[in-house]
Amino acid sequence: MANEAAQKARDLVAQMTLEEKASLCSGKNFWETKAVERLGVASFMVTDGPHGLRKQAGESDHLGLNASVPATCFPTAAATACSFDPSLMHRMGAALGEECRAEQVGIILGPAVNIKRSPLCGRNFEYFSEDPLLTGEIAAGLIAGIQSQNVGTSMKHYLANNQERARVSSNSVVDERALREIYLAGFETAIKKSQPWTLMCSYNKINGTYASDNKRLMSDVPRGEWGFEGAIMTDWGAMNDRVEAIKAGLDLEMPGPCDGNDALIVQAVREGTLTEAQVDACAARITELALRVTQNKVTAYDQAAHHELARQIARESAVLLRKGTALPLKKGAKLAVIGDFAKHPRYQGAGSSKINPPRITSLCDAMAERKIEYTYAQGFAAEGKPDDALVSEAVKSAKGADVVIVMLGLPDSFESEGFDRAHMNLPENQNLLMAELTKTGKPIVAVLSAGAAVVLPWREQVDSILLMYLAGQNSGSAVLDLLLGDANPCGKLAETWPLALEDTPCHGFFGNKGNVEYRESIYVGYRYYDKASKGVAYPFGHGLSYTEFVYSDLKLSTSELGETDTVDVCVTVTNTGNQAGKEVVQLYVAPPMEGIFRPMRELRAFAKVSLEPGESKNVSMTLNSRAFAYYDVNSKDWRVDSGVYAIQIGASSRDIRLTQCVTVHGAQPNPAINADVPTYCNPGSVWPVPKEQFERVLGHPVPPKRSIRPFSANSTLGEVQASFAGRMFYKIIRKNMAKQFGGGNSEGMEEFIKIIDAMLEDMPIRQLAMMSGGAMTPAVVAGLVEMMNGHYLRGLKKMKG
Repeated sequence: MANEAAQKARDLVAQMTLEEKASLCSGKNFWETKAVERLGVASFMVTDGPHGLRKQAGESDHLGLNASVPATCFPTAAATACSFDPSLMHRMGAALGEECRAEQVGIILGPAVNIKRSPLCGRNFEYFSEDPLLTGEIAAGLIAGIQSQNVGTSMKHYLANNQERARVSSNSVVDERALREIYLAGFETAIKKSQPWTLMCSYNKINGTYASDNKRLMSDVPRGEWGFEGAIMTDWGAMNDRVEAIKAGLDLEMPGPCDGNDALIVQAVREGTLTEAQVDACAARITELALRVTQNKVTAYDQAAHHELARQIARESAVLLRKGTALPLKKGAKLAVIGDFAKHPRYQGAGSSKINPPRITSLCDAMAERKIEYTYAQGFAAEGKPDDALVSEAVKSAKGADVVIVMLGLPDSFESEGFDRAHMNLPENQNLLMAELTKTGKPIVAVLSAGAAVVLPWREQVDSILLMYLAGQNSGSAVLDLLLGDANPCGKLAETWPLALEDTPCHGFFGNKGNVEYRESIYVGYRYYDKASKGVAYPFGHGLSYTEFVYSDLKLSTSELGETDTVDVCVTVTNTGNQAGKEVVQLYVAPPMEGIFRPMRELRAFAKVSLEPGESKNVSMTLNSRAFAYYDVNSKDWRVDSGVYAIQIGASSRDIRLTQCVTVHGAQPNPAINADVPTYCNPGSVWPVPKEQFERVLGHPVPPKRSIRPFSANSTLGEVQASFAGRMFYKIIRKNMAKQFGGGNSEGMEEFIKIIDAMLEDMPIRQLAMMSGGAMTPAVVAGLVEMMNGHYLRGLKKMKG
């Protein structure tokens, strides 16, 4: 942040009482910070994102149930990452910033930079990629765009929060190489390139320490190593120990009010267990944010222009998974449009990112607007069971058409914040429909709407597959543009689509409670599939076009370099087809030896190029030493080993078109990283990794499973039901939750109940207290815990203080 604002913030904090400083370290309410009015430090609003603004003008919640103001719903991160276009993300970010200013929002909570460890994560629609480089570059573009409007971002969920189940109580057991090379790297890139105003810490523990208490991850790494200048806030209710969090450098606890924790800060300073200078640092960072935000004036935005931008982003992000002869649609072709999603599109995810768009354009809406004739059959109910009558109607419609367009995918009930998927299958009614439609012999174009990879048992029986992910409020117009050939698909997969759940590298070690062992270490996504020679449905980086591209004339600026040098890479790309299109050129680096503890290849640069038919362009990219490095846990630094590295240019991780080698002069190769871990050197031999090898890489034994007794403030509501007092308490809480949200959108109540049940089961008592708005004081929590442990009288005494 600007030095002038930082100095002014420090000057103001110097004039504050200890109580005023402590008060700035927690929220005023669900969405606003506190003010120090006598010094002109104003309150400001933060609100959910990240692909649209979810400002709640009335009742507040973090689940997407209560009403929010109308705002553009852009495509979600699962889609936009496939654009491989940071400049497009900058435009989307600027539009989001405009809408924030119009609604007087100072900070939007996003983007979400979590790595897609498993396709089952219920929140994958909100995350970019399995690859940290792509994640960081796309996030940096979005952050820079939002902050160009003097609106802050809160990059989340930091760190190693890669599942929804037990996200508030689990312990991510991750080795240091995986942390550095996979899970921290995206955050690092975005911070160094775009300096988000804030980071948001996650709920979970990382190697035994809650994120909010982790000084190494809250301060030493981002501030000390990467130069992060902003503030750090909690996710809603993610605070563990307020005093330890101040020491760790965590500035803002949300939501508020948190008067009890503010008092603990003051008490700790007066008792000498916390220095006032540590509180000053946190208060100054929040004051600086307030000074920046309050400069903004309310400005209007062009709603129609944002609707059109959402359409463009959806087009640029769509991935043509399979191409036959039906696309682009031929003029005059008789069309059958089938699927509930054709009229009622699945365009966004469920939970805290759920946007209230001012308008929604379905495929049927877009076709009607352009006066395109077609027959329609529902085929399936999005949340329904198999229906023979709907299938029969769809088959009849298909038989009378030249081309069949089927709009299908995952319904809201299959993926959401709060719970993970149990499998990778589409709903049974959709697969049964597809089985019958493929028997007609008609060319079928499947258009998929989903937040993550799914298994497609019929994928070889259809003509074409167009993947939209969750493409925002104007998805229908974008789909029609692509089907007609008015736009050419140019997206590339930001995640591998496996053939089966059992093939995923973390299978068996995902979605656990307690310890979540990241046994696969650095082998996430294509880094595992390619190294293990595992068959996949569609590889990372895959995406077809209506035209063809040829790569040629790969040149390197040098054939040798030192470990601190750079190399310029240039390649020529030619559009050899008859339609204009865009191609994503992917640059991978392969290490100098096989059979070592490194991936077969890693994405190190990419560029998107637009070409007219017959046109050629030179594409240039530069690699620095980090492109050849791995993290050395012994030296606690990045290490470049000497050897001959392959520079590979590809259209996907499995479609390498050109290769040139470069000799790198660095450190002598270290055989120690391969010793005693043969599975990590050859993951195709045995998988999953044996526990003893994982512990060697981890550097210590996996922590023992925690006993649920005696209960503590960190015990979950699911665990305390082992006691009578816990069961009674759970019933009261669930009843109050249902009453609180009973007046919400009835259309979303089934979705809400599923989220609530999953959330309550794994929620620690302390988090419930933090979300209570001050009703559950520390004394009440202490008394409840005593009662759950069977000490009823002692518990009552503590409650009374």
